[in-house]
Amino acid sequence: MSETPSPEQLVANLVRLLTVEPSGADNYVGRPQPGGVGRVFGGQVIAQALQAAQLAAPEGMTAHSLHAYFLRGGTEGPAIDYAIARDFDGRSFANRRVVASQLEDGASRPILNLTASFQRPEEGLEHQACTMPDVTQPEDLKSDMDQRQKMVAAMPNLDDDHRALILRPRPIETRTVDRLHWMNSEPREPRAHSWFRAAAALPDDPAIHRAVIAYASDYTLLGTAALPHGLSWMRGEMNGASLDHAIWFHRPARADEWLLYVTDSPWSGGGRGFNRGSILTREGTLVASVAQEGVIRRRKR
Repeated sequence: MSETPSPEQLVANLVRLLTVEPSGADNYVGRPQPGGVGRVFGGQVIAQALQAAQLAAPEGMTAHSLHAYFLRGGTEGPAIDYAIARDFDGRSFANRRVVASQLEDGASRPILNLTASFQRPEEGLEHQACTMPDVTQPEDLKSDMDQRQKMVAAMPNLDDDHRALILRPRPIETRTVDRLHWMNSEPREPRAHSWFRAAAALPDDPAIHRAVIAYASDYTLLGTAALPHGLSWMRGEMNGASLDHAIWFHRPARADEWLLYVTDSPWSGGGRGFNRGSILTREGTLVASVAQEGVIRRRKR
């Protein structure tokens, strides 16, 4: 039986996973997740694409937004290629377009298109309408891994592969204030609150903190649209996949300190669910906003 990696090892592996390597002019390669099975996690592709765009950005500019479209599911195992197009360079703003591709049957097939916008830092008018909700602090909550272990214990017919996937150690620690779709089978309001942070300290590089926030922003978001229906794909009741994903980075933030992810779903229909997210520090500072639409369908038995 393999030894469980320490939080420091998990985070070091995450930083390595999100560190893309140059492979020619405006081309980068993203490593596959070691031991990954099935479909590539969407947050990984977004974060790697953002890292590639950040490496190609003008010096002195930082990413303030990204917009991504998932074209097809990536496959765990093959590396992912990230090709950059330098669409715009201005005095205050710049734009980088990224196409993520994987080899399939000898042909390169795009799996994601991402556009990132960069800005040279400047002073400006400030306001924040989003306020810090009155929620339980992370120290007073059990980890989501405890919840996963209880769920698996209540599912004796779960096969070994799915059990290992659900219980695999994660570099992002999450603690949920409410009940997420896989914790709950009763219809409830489409709103959720979860704390998250890297399980150990990250390097003092703002780019990797943005990439980790982008990675974690794909957690819990699509599942918010499932809450009013009392369904979960962890229990085999739904099929789901992200269609697009957008992030606006408002302020610098450390991803190895607790951040609150407030998500809500104002609409679902036509086989799609729309979700929004706000990411706040413990002090209530809004550091990022997220929006995503994805496929949500009741699984036909």
